[in-house]
Amino acid sequence: MTDKFDKTPADATPSATVAKDPGADRVPPEAIKAIPVRHWGRYVSAVVVLALVALLVNAFATAEKIQWNAVGDKLFDSTVLAGAGRTLLISVLAMVLGVVLGIVLAVMRLSKNPVTSWVAWVYIWFFRGTPVYVQLLLWFNLALIFPMLNLGPIYKDEMTDVMTPFMCALLGLGLNEAAYMAEICRAGLLAVDEGQTEAAHALGMSHSRTLRRIVIPQAMRVIVPPTGNEFINMLKTSSLVYAVTYNELLRATSTIGSTSYAVMEMLFVASIWYLVMTSIFSVFQYYLERRYARGSTRSLPPTPWQKIKANLFSVSGRRSVA
Repeated sequence: MTDKFDKTPADATPSATVAKDPGADRVPPEAIKAIPVRHWGRYVSAVVVLALVALLVNAFATAEKIQWNAVGDKLFDSTVLAGAGRTLLISVLAMVLGVVLGIVLAVMRLSKNPVTSWVAWVYIWFFRGTPVYVQLLLWFNLALIFPMLNLGPIYKDEMTDVMTPFMCALLGLGLNEAAYMAEICRAGLLAVDEGQTEAAHALGMSHSRTLRRIVIPQAMRVIVPPTGNEFINMLKTSSLVYAVTYNELLRATSTIGSTSYAVMEMLFVASIWYLVMTSIFSVFQYYLERRYARGSTRSLPPTPWQKIKANLFSVSGRRSVA
């Protein structure tokens, strides 16, 4: 075996044997300055929209027949507050009735029993196919068909005493909402993979327990967003119970407006309270959707408050660097 000879000169220093980097003396390129393209159409459309909004606001602000001080005076009137409370009460109770009955109807609709499935389909077909206003009037005038409510030894009374404005409003809104909630719940139940049910049955779980422990918790991620939207819609739809003389927000403000000749002003008051209630429950809906979305996404998107804090910290950091 031959020995390898070192061809490096004896007087050469170690640094001389190191190969020189060919890019060591290269000048780094300058950073590219990207100049955004100006979209003049966006600027023009923004100016036009702002001008139209300004004209609309000015038209309302300078209207001679609108007394804006009456809006502030009546905004926290006791009658208005009581009407807003009744609107909130009837909306919550009707939504609870609609959700509970909607879950039952969804389970009946998915049942293999043709009778229960057909009954659920007819219920949904009728209550989704007729207007809420008509249904409220049907409940309000039910005494024309059934003068007495006779349940035998349990309860017996005249229908006019049973069908109070509150009961008409609750049944009219709640039973109508149940038809929509049935379809929402059915969509949520069908969104759960059938393998989940089969695995639960293989473990010996009953059908009802499988629904409670396996299927419904997973279906909530699909059910919650449209349910929150339905409740917000319920707050506005509750104004239709004006027809059955239930003294909710719209009826309370209309009564004040008819006696004080401030009709438009009281309509503005009612609109403000509807906006306040829907805005508050929209926040609750957002965080409820966020809670049930934890198992579907790896990282949840930042909340509006987190975005605000991130923007504030970024601005403060730029100022400190400057």
